[in-house]
Amino acid sequence: MKSFRTELENPVVEQEIIELEKKIRQYLTGEMHPDRFKSLRLARGIYGQRQKGVQMIRIKLPQGRLTTAQLKRIADISDEYATGNLHLTTRQDIQLHFVSLERTPELWTKLALDDLTIREACGNTVRNITGSPLAGIDPNEPFDITPYADATFKYFLRNPVCQDLARKFKIGFSSSENDEAFAYIHDVGLIPRIQEKDGKLIKGFKVVVGGGLGAQPFTAKLAFEFLPAEDLIPYIEAILRVFDRYGERTNRHKARMKYLIEKLGMEKFTELVQAEYKGLKAFHVPISFKPYEEQLPDRIDIPEYSLSDQEKYKAWLITNVIAQKQLGYKAVYLKITNGNIPSNTARQLADLVKAIAADQMRVTNNQGILIRFVPEQALGYLFTRLDELGLAEPGFDSTADVTSCPGTDTCNLGISNSTGIARMLEQIIQQEYPQLIYNKDIKIKISGCMNSCGQHGIATIGFHGASLKAGGKVLPALQVLLGGGPTGHGEGRLAEKIIKIPSKRAPQALRLILNDYLKNAQPEERFNAYYDRQGKNYFYALLKPLADLTQLHPDDFVDWGHEEEYSTAVGVGECASVVVDLVYVLLNEAAEKLETATQWLQETNYADAIYQAYTASIYVAKALLLDKEVNCNTHIGIIQDFDQHFSAADFGVVPSFAEYVLQINKHEPTANFAKGYLDQAFRFYQKAREYEQLRNKQATPVTESIQS
Repeated sequence: MKSFRTELENPVVEQEIIELEKKIRQYLTGEMHPDRFKSLRLARGIYGQRQKGVQMIRIKLPQGRLTTAQLKRIADISDEYATGNLHLTTRQDIQLHFVSLERTPELWTKLALDDLTIREACGNTVRNITGSPLAGIDPNEPFDITPYADATFKYFLRNPVCQDLARKFKIGFSSSENDEAFAYIHDVGLIPRIQEKDGKLIKGFKVVVGGGLGAQPFTAKLAFEFLPAEDLIPYIEAILRVFDRYGERTNRHKARMKYLIEKLGMEKFTELVQAEYKGLKAFHVPISFKPYEEQLPDRIDIPEYSLSDQEKYKAWLITNVIAQKQLGYKAVYLKITNGNIPSNTARQLADLVKAIAADQMRVTNNQGILIRFVPEQALGYLFTRLDELGLAEPGFDSTADVTSCPGTDTCNLGISNSTGIARMLEQIIQQEYPQLIYNKDIKIKISGCMNSCGQHGIATIGFHGASLKAGGKVLPALQVLLGGGPTGHGEGRLAEKIIKIPSKRAPQALRLILNDYLKNAQPEERFNAYYDRQGKNYFYALLKPLADLTQLHPDDFVDWGHEEEYSTAVGVGECASVVVDLVYVLLNEAAEKLETATQWLQETNYADAIYQAYTASIYVAKALLLDKEVNCNTHIGIIQDFDQHFSAADFGVVPSFAEYVLQINKHEPTANFAKGYLDQAFRFYQKAREYEQLRNKQATPVTESIQS
């Protein structure tokens, strides 16, 4: 592939893209180990697909915010580099599929022209920061969380504290106590609150930590009932430093922060977080509360139109349109099946929105879109135009609006299909239970595997992909879960596993569950209350006949949307461990980090320079330990093991490696401390290089499992 230069105004982004192109060339020519390259590309939003030779590109949309120009840009890029489809995710990102690796630098360059990034959209980083799509228009919000979420996103993007964490890290901002962003399933979940102190109103957040879905879901634990807004970013940074140092790095199944808190206990975890404050850039980071002004059309001309379907329009007004706190304006939700929208439809939608509403839309966390600041008098015209585009289906966020991840369509980890069954279940609701398009209580969510990208772990009725064996053959299956969902105030319920059934029997399962509820529930009794009253065993008995494998048909061995007989083909997850020559790689990466630290020192960015030097020293220590075949699975373990197996004095650090490297949370990040710390880091690195040259010049490279 040929080198190229970009013409971007942002030199940082330009350099990142040039560096990516360089690393791709090194990988393609064999200069860079494939597994180490995987770590690099993941941190740049490039994710390997189930299909060999192509990539999924994840575009980071903080809080799901998306201008009409950005939507058109993504649509054009999808046509040129992908499949002409935009996939909206439950993390409020947009994904493009089937992209050639060699073309990703060009793709990123074109995204950057409209201030879009793929940086840290995947990998062991701070992922996209999600937020309530209602922020700024929510009648229930104490204040608009948009500037706070935006400041948090900008602060941690490219921040050295979170470039190579033990595992991914997720932050979610809700706009009110209703918890639209599901704070309780995040590593850090936030609910806005206002508190009066000394006669003044102070903005802040209820903070919960350690939530997460996946194969073993956890609800978050309370950290603060009220944390002043200016203290939020320092607190998150301190958490990240603890997670970076103590997080599990060998067993990825135990690497999320929820497991660290479970292991340490909330009291010890809080103690470690508080100990990090001295080394932070600042104890308080004030965030300017400047309301985000929506860009509205100067003039709105509504052409003549006629409603083709009055009944559908009435249903749409009830289910998809809500009142904003701004008088005279409505917000309109778009229900997007499977989260997929064709690029041509996206362009037409962008033109329509720009003409009559706020220029900025929001991707929702159930794979829809929210149009904001629609004048009341424009609703009929908007519906008519949306209907022409196939985007005016009633029932947004209702029982008929099924959330689903891509599953086996593209994902390596998919076990059985999720998109085809989602479409089928939506069809059943619309045709057999049309009244449920008005039901906002029962939420159906489907994932292709247990990892819960389709949010089945918090579904009222959930399914995740699985497999079963019968007669020496394997058939696609679904695990049925019931009883999950948010309860507000940053709290919620996790769905319980009930039974595993053949995938093709999911429609029967849905009918059994709904019919039973509609027949036997008490007046006004919500589904989860009914589930609690009847109990898990009741629903197990209800669904047990569907798990009988003695009467199978040939169709049961064919997954949804497929014609061939099913076979399990689960690949290695893109966040999984990789095996590389770590002694060589870690020393080289330590050198790169020390170069960056030197540059930041010169720019008086002392805190980041110190942390980069800390990480470089950890890499060096791990390389030396691996050369002695000492397993290393946490930073704190590396620190302790180094002093046990080596004499720190031999490597220029005294009295011990631990006392040297852990100075980062015992000193403020001043110029003098930063310079002295970097000098020690360079000395440690040079001594390690000399040691390796003398001892291991002809040694066989040591390999070890690390998180990509």
